[in-house]
Amino acid sequence: MTTYSVRPEATRDAVVAALGDKVKSISVVHNEVTVQVSAADYHVAATLLRDAPGCSFEQLIDLCGVDYSEYKDGAHVGPRFCVVSHLLSVSLNQRVRLKVFSIDDDMPMVDSVNDIWNSANWFEREAFDLFGIVFNGHEDLRRILTDYGFIGHPFRKDFPTTGHVEMRFDAEQARVVYQPVTIEAREITPRIIREDKYGCLQ
Repeated sequence: MTTYSVRPEATRDAVVAALGDKVKSISVVHNEVTVQVSAADYHVAATLLRDAPGCSFEQLIDLCGVDYSEYKDGAHVGPRFCVVSHLLSVSLNQRVRLKVFSIDDDMPMVDSVNDIWNSANWFEREAFDLFGIVFNGHEDLRRILTDYGFIGHPFRKDFPTTGHVEMRFDAEQARVVYQPVTIEAREITPRIIREDKYGCLQ
């Protein structure tokens, strides 16, 4: 099989041809194609991107959540939570970034694409764990990085940097216990030392 590189504009045109009116927006920036679809069209669009001859995105190489609530100091208007997938076509040597926003900020949910690309399994679990995005249709959606008793989703912009609780091993009880956070919130300004000959060999 001959592998060749497709220009980003040709990739964009192939994506538009495959998705048609399912495209909410599409752009080429820094030679990277980004396409956005609605939550209702997400699963169908993902399937088309995999199967359409001009696309042939056989691999999902990354999927992550994004919280836009503080994007550009609140300049973002629209839904808060987004799922971003990076797709690769090995046969056509091209890539595309697929974006979908959840329509509900209180209970963010989009369809799972794990049945399309099985590499989505752990990526979707991670986005669920860290952002609280629910992937409808995922057969094993549970936390993957935080522990079983963890409260909240630590990558959300409104999650405190110190967390809500801390855990430690209690020797008297011979078990791990949870307790209120004892870390004092403070802002540290680094001390900068400037030396005339810093880093120079003597």
